[in-house]
Amino acid sequence: MPDRAAAQPANRFERRRARTRHALIAAAQRILAEQCTSEVSIQQIAERADVGFGSFYHHFQTKAELFEAAVVDALEEYGKLIDSITGDLDDPAEVFAVSVRLTFRLADTHPELTRVLRYGGLPYIHADFGLGPRALRDIERGNASGRFHVDSPLVALSAVGGSLLGLLQLKSSAKSEQSGPGADEEMAELVLRMLGLPPRRPTRSPGAHCRSRRRRATS
Repeated sequence: MPDRAAAQPANRFERRRARTRHALIAAAQRILAEQCTSEVSIQQIAERADVGFGSFYHHFQTKAELFEAAVVDALEEYGKLIDSITGDLDDPAEVFAVSVRLTFRLADTHPELTRVLRYGGLPYIHADFGLGPRALRDIERGNASGRFHVDSPLVALSAVGGSLLGLLQLKSSAKSEQSGPGADEEMAELVLRMLGLPPRRPTRSPGAHCRSRRRRATS
């Protein structure tokens, strides 16, 4: 996972510092993904990162600061993944539908990222990085275009963010198989209905459409 907070290093010393910081954050993410807890010692973190114990304090004052950076970095990676798939889409409703489907598949394609998001994503729904600003932007665009109909974009963001994190939890749980093969599509429609879109109308098969035309032609 890329370290969002690390700037482009200017010299060899700064590059070494950046590598150490990245190693610490990556180690914290692995610990969160494997153990779902931050209750480990700094020595254990340093060993997982393959850095010296003293190196930790050159980058972070506390374990809490490190694990916060680990979650922040995961959220930003999640946001960039969504951007890479939806960047060319103009319809906010399509952006949300695709984002839900992508989220449902994350447990298979990015299992470590998924576990970090499940562990620490909820407190950051309204943060100015990761999913929050992207989803809020698209909600406001949808409102402005008349595609969505919500009174408070921030309330809508809460509903959408909670839904996506809940979907990750479902996908990763023992009950995932009970949700059925179309869980991602069902969640996408539920999210769009929360944003003010009407329920989808049942689609008829091409054969039914042709039979309907023939009946009209012979009546």
